[in-house]
Amino acid sequence: MSTIKQHCLTSFLLCTFLFSCNQSTHTENTSETTKTEETAEAKTETSNPKSNLSSAFKTYWYAGEAEISSYKLEQARYGELREGTAVLIYVTEDFLPQKQVKADRQNPENIPVLKLNATKNFNTGIYPYSIMQSVFYPVSNQQHALKVSNSVQEWCGQVYTQLNNREQFEITSHSYFEGEADEKFNLNKTILENELWTQLRIDPKSLPTGEQQIIPSFEFTRLKHIDIKAYHAFAELKTGQYIIKYPELNRNLKITFNPEFPYDILSWEETFQSGFGENTKEITTKASKLKTIKSAYWKKNANKHEILRDTLFLE
Repeated sequence: MSTIKQHCLTSFLLCTFLFSCNQSTHTENTSETTKTEETAEAKTETSNPKSNLSSAFKTYWYAGEAEISSYKLEQARYGELREGTAVLIYVTEDFLPQKQVKADRQNPENIPVLKLNATKNFNTGIYPYSIMQSVFYPVSNQQHALKVSNSVQEWCGQVYTQLNNREQFEITSHSYFEGEADEKFNLNKTILENELWTQLRIDPKSLPTGEQQIIPSFEFTRLKHIDIKAYHAFAELKTGQYIIKYPELNRNLKITFNPEFPYDILSWEETFQSGFGENTKEITTKASKLKTIKSAYWKKNANKHEILRDTLFLE
């Protein structure tokens, strides 16, 4: 083969090799870019560390049922105590961290959570109040809640607040009050009072104690019309009791629970200043358990199933 032909062949092979390498590299970079874009779009705390769940936890919480507990409620509102009912519904499910919703199907990105739907119903004079808070907390017990929401409905209007856990806590709030209206803002990540009600059910010994910065429950901040932010607090864990004190808010919360698994919540008390102006006074909201059942309640929506409400002492 002539020198010119050899040189041409060598050049051709070299170009082919370089082009192939560049093409391969481009493919890998595209893949990385896609992953980066997906991560940037989600901006969610998506680490899904494996948890060492006990066999008792798996047997109790992965039996295809929710735990439903009803409580007799004495709720402080407008400087008076109101009689009503509260219900805590705990259930495990898979959560999609990017879309920030319950997962409809199996997915490697799913994060197992213990979800709490907490409801309150009581009357203030002629008109009723309905309050609901939802918490999606990883069963790994190594992250903050992935999402928290709160809604309050009464005859004057309704308010809604949602927290999404991404690079920061992203808060969206809607209210019929002019001073609150529609708001969107971010907060640095810190302890959420809402998440402590689920963390307790997984491992009460893991609850934060001592001097802390805690964001109070969304129910409290909305009913008191105070800023959603972290407040200075002191937390104490005793046998079967968890206590949080907020000096700045003149508010104390005490949760009494079964010190043995499944650490069910027996009662709670919340002391704070209730009312406005001359009617302001320190009052204690109280809730004491009536009944707990395990049920796949989402399958029991026929009229014949209303009898289960009698079991829970709910009207």
